[in-house]
Amino acid sequence: MAVHDDCKLKFLELKAKRNFRFIVFKIENQQVVVEKLGGPSETYDDFTASFPADDILIINCRSPDSSRVRMKMVYASSKDRFKRELDGIQFELQATDPSEMSIEIVKARAF
Repeated sequence: MAVHDDCKLKFLELKAKRNFRFIVFKIENQQVVVEKLGGPSETYDDFTASFPADDILIINCRSPDSSRVRMKMVYASSKDRFKRELDGIQFELQATDPSEMSIEIVKARAF
């Protein structure tokens, strides 16, 4: 699975300049692409609201039970390469529904 250059550039921009609050990535046409850039004023609720209800997301590896098995396998096999491409990811959170990624859980993992 290829990682689009824009993913790396936006991630570096997030790390260095803090221009974004968050980035949501997805797999499209056999490569990882940027789905959404969260502006500096956006909140954690804005972040979670940007997730599709029944699709898989990469960075937090959210894989809802309603997702197709094939897509779960594609995302699972792509996750490690994607993390290697984006140097500096501090922690990983895997969740199958929003209750498993509450702000309290994220804070507990991050600190």
